[in-house]
Amino acid sequence: MPVPPDGEGFLASETMALNPGAIWAPIHRPAAELARAFLLTVGALFPLVDSPENIPIFLALTPDLSIGSRAVLARKIAVNGFVLLAVAVLIGTHILAFFGISLPVVQVGGGFILVAAGWKLLNGADDNKTPGTTAKPQGAADLSRRAFYPLTMPLTVGPGSISVAIAVGANQPPGSEAHWALLLGALLGCAVLAVTMYLGYRFAEPIARVLGDNAMNIVIRLSSFLLVCIGVQIVWNGASALLRTIQAQP
Repeated sequence: MPVPPDGEGFLASETMALNPGAIWAPIHRPAAELARAFLLTVGALFPLVDSPENIPIFLALTPDLSIGSRAVLARKIAVNGFVLLAVAVLIGTHILAFFGISLPVVQVGGGFILVAAGWKLLNGADDNKTPGTTAKPQGAADLSRRAFYPLTMPLTVGPGSISVAIAVGANQPPGSEAHWALLLGALLGCAVLAVTMYLGYRFAEPIARVLGDNAMNIVIRLSSFLLVCIGVQIVWNGASALLRTIQAQP
């Protein structure tokens, strides 16, 4: 004679029969977490790493490069940006904790670097070569060096975007059942951002040709001034947070 199902098994079978969607719940949950992590990463970082003033500053910092060298540089910046953002999102909080560094300190230090870069551009000589003029290709080592500093950091992935990336990574709920989906979503978001970085810098010269020399010179000066202001604002944000911690101490 068949043994009747116990209470728990009977209730589970009844639940499955009444709600067939419960069967797909373990699949839908990781997909939702993946989409959430992807949209959060792209939405929070896209306005920072793909800021419009990056294009004229990129051209102002590379007046001696040929079109081919700028294309290689754009690809290297995209790769460097992806690595920096992925590290900041995935293990940024652990790195800061290991070295005993707080986010406000990162903001202050990085903000000063932005101010210095913007000030140098703002007071640059007016007789610089016009972007897009003929120039001889540069060596791979020189391109790699220039691609990381100052074009990737702090121009593209600066202290502001690193701070936001670390905050995005810290916002992920710990102990989630779909932890792999969170990691994959964040990596996909960083990959999409890297593609947008490449496209922006790769087609910077056609944009400059459309605007013309005089318009580009004005845009470069205004962008340099904005870069200084952004650096000062980031320094102020970090300094304000540090001052609040001092005031909170008894």
